[in-house]
Amino acid sequence: MSDIDSDKWLEAMKFEMDSIGSNQVWTLVDPPKGARPVGCKWVYKHKLGANGEVTAFKARLVAKRYTQRLRVDFEETYSPVAMAKSIRILLAIAAWYDYEIWQMDVKTAFLNGFVEEQIFMDQPEGFTAVGEEQKICHLQRSIYGLKQASRS
Repeated sequence: MSDIDSDKWLEAMKFEMDSIGSNQVWTLVDPPKGARPVGCKWVYKHKLGANGEVTAFKARLVAKRYTQRLRVDFEETYSPVAMAKSIRILLAIAAWYDYEIWQMDVKTAFLNGFVEEQIFMDQPEGFTAVGEEQKICHLQRSIYGLKQASRS
């Protein structure tokens, strides 16, 4: 990486890998016969403050969704969207009982869902396990970009 802020991006990547490790997202296994691992890549984003200045560097490991094959690598996709009516009801109940409402941000939301299918992924570039370069990741939990991620 040849960016001026490459050390900050690398720190963000290490933070993401630490989150992946603590959530036990995958295990390294020898590639099973006939397995076609999904690729992965790093996606980078600046988090901006109210004044427009960069407040954080975010790196996210995502699956290369386009390498999954129709009717082979997934059965269905699902996009979790809350119904506006449901949100209004919850807000009305909170107002009626004079509850406080807090907004939250879950940094590793997608890393908490389990995957039911057998999904294999290449090891992330720059974070290949030493001595286990030939192994691939057997996903136990969802990662961003995976077609199964949003329904896990």
